[in-house]
Amino acid sequence: MKKNITINLCGRLFQIDEDAYELLQQYIESLHQSFGKQEGGEEIADDIEARIAELFDELRQQGIEAITIEHVKDIITRIGKPEELADDSPNDNANTNPNGNGGHKYDSFRSAAQGIRDNVRARTAGKRLYRNPNDKMLAGVLSGIATYTGSEVTWWRLGYALLLIGSNIFVFPLFRLFHLGGLFFHFDLALVLLYIVLAIAMPMPKTPKQKLEMEGKDVTPQNLADVVVEEKKPAQSRRGCVGSFFSVLMSIVIAFFVGISAICGLALLVCLLLIIVSIVIVFTVPAAIELSLPFNIEAMNLPELINIHPWVVVAFIVGLLLALIIPVYAIGHMLFSRAGKVQPMGIGQRIAWIVLWIVALCSLIPAFIWIEQQESERYQARLREELAYQGVVMNPQDSRFLRQGGWDLLKGENCAHYTSSGEYYNDNRHVRYLDAYNENCEEVYQVEHREKVEPGIYRLDCIARAEGPGVFIYAKAGEKRRRGPYRGGVRDRDPKDKPMLQQIPVYGNKGGELIKQLQQGVADIQKNDTSKIRDITFSRVNLNINGMEFDVQEQTKYLYEGRGWSIVSIDNIEVPDYTIAYGVSTDQTFTGYPCRAQWFSATDFKLTRTGDLPKSKRKK
Repeated sequence: MKKNITINLCGRLFQIDEDAYELLQQYIESLHQSFGKQEGGEEIADDIEARIAELFDELRQQGIEAITIEHVKDIITRIGKPEELADDSPNDNANTNPNGNGGHKYDSFRSAAQGIRDNVRARTAGKRLYRNPNDKMLAGVLSGIATYTGSEVTWWRLGYALLLIGSNIFVFPLFRLFHLGGLFFHFDLALVLLYIVLAIAMPMPKTPKQKLEMEGKDVTPQNLADVVVEEKKPAQSRRGCVGSFFSVLMSIVIAFFVGISAICGLALLVCLLLIIVSIVIVFTVPAAIELSLPFNIEAMNLPELINIHPWVVVAFIVGLLLALIIPVYAIGHMLFSRAGKVQPMGIGQRIAWIVLWIVALCSLIPAFIWIEQQESERYQARLREELAYQGVVMNPQDSRFLRQGGWDLLKGENCAHYTSSGEYYNDNRHVRYLDAYNENCEEVYQVEHREKVEPGIYRLDCIARAEGPGVFIYAKAGEKRRRGPYRGGVRDRDPKDKPMLQQIPVYGNKGGELIKQLQQGVADIQKNDTSKIRDITFSRVNLNINGMEFDVQEQTKYLYEGRGWSIVSIDNIEVPDYTIAYGVSTDQTFTGYPCRAQWFSATDFKLTRTGDLPKSKRKK
């Protein structure tokens, strides 16, 4: 049991217990001692006493009959201790002056920092941080911070906008100058993410008590009643010119954002409906019927893949639908809430939808990657079937040239291509010829052509060039192709067959023996018949080299460049059994020599009968 005492404070009578009275008496005496030495200090102490009396009166209005020590401690905490209230006295300022006697040179900075801390503490005393629903543009984050710090919300919004927009004009060039563009991008993105995080983390005041805590007001019946009455009144604009301008600007930005969101939501809704229709058609219409769907879903081969891994296909379909449904629902809910048709989403509901959308993406993306891999493998297999020539995949031009020329591709490994055009010896860029390329000289290439001829002795001529050694023109007679499968790209051959080989001269793509022979032929004609020099200069000259006819014009470009072409010949080829095979090879197992050429070309193969076989070699 405690004893209550009746005291008279500023002309008002209050009931107070003994412990509270002693604490209050010590506090008032300390006030008079702290402010008594200052000019006008007694008036300050009297004003504080009057404030204490007002607070006691508020407690009595709340139904509290006797003031306890807890009430006095709470009042002292709200008003402040005497030493805190006397921090701004002239004597203290003189002591912290860096130019005064006995003051440290850093005391002014400490005093300024202490002043800032005291100012922030005074502005935020008794307040809690909430998003402000009464003055919000988006989520009320900046307005809530302004209310908590007791500052103008316009400057917070203006500063945030300048960081997002103005920094692109002034700061971004500086960041690019020091190669920090990526850092600036992350800083710009961090501002947006920070606002989103604060919008989720900062609560929205829903009760009158929370709204009073947001503004730092005492929770009294009168203040609660004022909040209730204020909520029923229509909102009145109290912004200045800057605030009004910024408010209009933000309204335009929000209207633009809402319009873009509505368009995106409508587009996503249309895509969602079309995808649903496409999925239903793919799984219900037989595969034999040709489909023309708005989305290329039929190319994913879902009906077949669902038999291989059904859960992956189900995860893909469910993830795809949820990834579209959730944004459509969120945008629609936002539009209806702004129109006042529904209540805005709560924080918990927003977090739940975001988590569900992330889960949908985590289901959709891996399933889509797996389906794409399966489709890619199926496409590559179909491509190999369509573009393969004798088991080797190549482009259609290579396949067409080899097929029309009757060439058998016996080996084709590590080749960038199998034919080419553009550097034909007479500068005709449309003529295609055999050609292979590998940067590391690792091409294994062998093509062969077979002809039926009369028994006899033959000579093989062709025009070829090579970048390095190891490329051979060959001819074989009396060979019968053995039927059987490919082994490593080559059909089985009779090991007794021995080809006649001739290596292609190495000139690269400049000069060559052909250009030398053509120039010598033109010179011989000019020397033997000078009367035809004019005709030779301005008309074509037919030259016969190894039985090959060349139409030469002295002024043609190829006559001077040559492009590395040479005539390669194999003579005395004995053909006893109506069959001859010839071609070009870089295969070391066939030629016995390693290939050291990055590329080679061969064209215009010509077979000429030069004589009859000796009677001893003729087959009866």
